[in-house]
Amino acid sequence: MDKNFEHLREHIAVRSLRLAEIASELKAELVGIDGAIDRAIESVRAWYVLPEIITRPVIVCLWGLTGTGKTQLTRLMARKLGFYDRFVEVQMDGFSNGYASGNTLSGLLCESGIEEGAPGILVLDEFQRFRTIDALGEDIKVERYMDVWALLSDGRLSPSIAFIAELERSIADALYYEDRKKSRKDDGLKTKGKDAPAYNLSPHEAADFKQSLKLKEPVMEIMRWTLDEIHGRTRVFREQEQHWDTDYSRLLIFVCGNLDEMYEDTAKRITDCDTDADIFHVQTKALSMIDVKRALGQRFKPEQIARLGNNHVIFASFSRATFEKLIAVTSQRYLTDIRNVSGIQFTLAPELMAEIYANSVFPAQGTRPVFSSIHAVLSAPLVSFTLWALQHGAQTGDVLAITVDAQRKNLLCHFRDARHLCPVAFELNGLKQRTDANFRALLAVHEAGHALVYCALYGHPPQELKINVASFKGGYNSYCAVDAESGRNILDKVCVCLGGFAAETLVFGVQARTSGSESDIKKATQFTAGYVRQLGLGSRLGKVDVASESGENINTDVHPTNCEIEDLLQLQLQRADHLLRANRQAFTRITRALETHGQVSREELADWLQLPVHSASSVLEPYAQLLRQFGAGQAGADMGVPGLVSADATDIGGLLTANAW
Repeated sequence: MDKNFEHLREHIAVRSLRLAEIASELKAELVGIDGAIDRAIESVRAWYVLPEIITRPVIVCLWGLTGTGKTQLTRLMARKLGFYDRFVEVQMDGFSNGYASGNTLSGLLCESGIEEGAPGILVLDEFQRFRTIDALGEDIKVERYMDVWALLSDGRLSPSIAFIAELERSIADALYYEDRKKSRKDDGLKTKGKDAPAYNLSPHEAADFKQSLKLKEPVMEIMRWTLDEIHGRTRVFREQEQHWDTDYSRLLIFVCGNLDEMYEDTAKRITDCDTDADIFHVQTKALSMIDVKRALGQRFKPEQIARLGNNHVIFASFSRATFEKLIAVTSQRYLTDIRNVSGIQFTLAPELMAEIYANSVFPAQGTRPVFSSIHAVLSAPLVSFTLWALQHGAQTGDVLAITVDAQRKNLLCHFRDARHLCPVAFELNGLKQRTDANFRALLAVHEAGHALVYCALYGHPPQELKINVASFKGGYNSYCAVDAESGRNILDKVCVCLGGFAAETLVFGVQARTSGSESDIKKATQFTAGYVRQLGLGSRLGKVDVASESGENINTDVHPTNCEIEDLLQLQLQRADHLLRANRQAFTRITRALETHGQVSREELADWLQLPVHSASSVLEPYAQLLRQFGAGQAGADMGVPGLVSADATDIGGLLTANAW
């Protein structure tokens, strides 16, 4: 067998094995991102195993919410791949790296340990801040790091010809002055005024000169060069145009960022600190390259987006199990440190771990709140408990349990017949509790109204139903997204919006219902107006609120549709009232559970109401069945094909009273 072939096979095998080891090590060190690690490892395989075949930069884009491990992953990969001495991390906001290297990535790379034509790792972090178009699609003037687009294109960076030309003009002026002064002296004439100072490059000019001409000499030495030396080096560089470009084509480039626009229908739809981690995990896990491209399109030009390529790794938010594991691992580090110092082993009761979770997990904010909360909860009490235990005769190897008291205001530790308390602030859980009985009753009725109507019309429970909310003084239902809405679905949505208002009216009476439905009524009106005026689903087909200028939305003739919109709104309010009355027992059960516990899970709702836990489809109408019926010459949906509503959406006289429960 050819020795070269054998050597190549062995090289590939060794490098591939090392990649597998690195993947395992990363999964052990970084909790909850196994899928992203596998994608990242696979993306760098060719670059790491056979860098000789790489002729363009390998670009791996890592997108995700803050605190999900994107930057940490790149740093650990660089270290484990053996490239930490050839690793450059740039904050793309343009101001995090100082000004020593000017306004270019070329300058930063020139000062780094990455050599031209050799492999290296470059991280472009916080890339979302490096936007080139504003919210209106207009260009934004960006002065720093604009050579990033050439780098992402083919990895070859051109020198600053403008700088060299300006430098040559300065050199020419200096040489002209020297020649003139010398000529006057040769003619025996005196020069007027003081002699001009000798020409020297400033530190910034010397750094730019070094970078542009790809010189090896240190900046301090270049600053001492004479005019002739500078001029000579410039002339030689001008004569070697084939060497002008700096070759970084063998770079591995990680583009990292948090694209807020990707989460417009998830993180921004619900206040993040109250969102259930598992629900938010499922929502963010469903994001795809299409969502990335859409979000990038709101910050960058199409030709710039194209240069980022299609290798996009999306970091989903962490699930509850991941957060619990992270809390356990992080807490254990504190316990291990105390044991190593004192010899005393502490354990944390499940009740305390549950409190740490409830007060530290903000699903849309990643790991940082968890780390800071654990430190606040454990660091000082562990020291206090250790001192107390030693004073009471604790010895090496003793095991002491730490729990939380019934009021959730103190950490409690027992040793023999003694106990010790340390105050602790579980602030978030306190904010969630609504202690005013009247306010809890109001919230319970309002949110139960939304939930009952949603269950009746959509055939499955909402994703979340809570009134114990820390972020605002209210409650919320979180609904499942759909990919397409029929006219019937839109009216169902309007009915759900008005469910809280209808519930308040039913339970408390007309005069006691509150202003809490203002946003619900606004949304219901918006949906109904769209139904009539924009979507052609009402009695008029034409739009009446679109101006001649693009981007404007001026109602010029809304009167013909006002009455229809108001009639539909009143109809849906009556419909919501009917559903609540027809299913009074189920509505009352939901209300009481909310009032007592502050939330009701979708599993509980599904069990109580005999519904499936999840929606069977993201399209609610049976379009496949309707198509088959149409092909068979049968009647369509308007001739009696059952939908998913339990009361007709447009005819109050035809409301169904059947109770599914």
